[in-house]
Amino acid sequence: MYIHHYLQWQHDQVSRDGQPLFAAAATSTSEIPQLLYREAGISYPKFFKMDLLSKVAFLAAEWVVPAVVNADKNHIATVVSTGSGCLDVDKRFEESRAGLASPALFVYTLPNIMLGEICIRHGFKGEQVCTVAAEPDPAWLSFCVSDQLQHRGTEACLCGHVEAVEGRLEACLLWVSAQPSAHAMRFNQDTLKQLFNTTFT
Repeated sequence: MYIHHYLQWQHDQVSRDGQPLFAAAATSTSEIPQLLYREAGISYPKFFKMDLLSKVAFLAAEWVVPAVVNADKNHIATVVSTGSGCLDVDKRFEESRAGLASPALFVYTLPNIMLGEICIRHGFKGEQVCTVAAEPDPAWLSFCVSDQLQHRGTEACLCGHVEAVEGRLEACLLWVSAQPSAHAMRFNQDTLKQLFNTTFT
């Protein structure tokens, strides 16, 4: 199995395949995804309704998914973990219940909604796995993605870990398939540890 592309996001700095991609000159955590969205020239109005976690996951996927996907989208899996999940939205939704509970916030009170946003955008219809873990877990991710590609009929997988809370924006997403290519890296625990260690502080 091979990593064809990987994206690393550390607060206001984003790199793809080890090369700088974007930087946002912003001090507010909530402003950074919006500035990067505009800098990338993306047109997707629904983006502005998303919660912070979904915005970061959406943008990371936007920049790591190949421009041409050489796989059946019915067989592309998404496997992503997160630490804080949607705690920020949970708090705001609970506060909204003092008056009229907000349906707009309620939509984002499950961390796996970020996978839904990605899959809607790219048309992926394969397996979706979202877990909550304090830190990225290379052993679990390696097992889960390998199982998808070797035993579940998956042709390619978008996977990684995303953390998005006030004061902390970090993400590492990878595009993985069983097909080798000239510049691909081996997908294994050692490679995952290296990528995660240089992404998450």
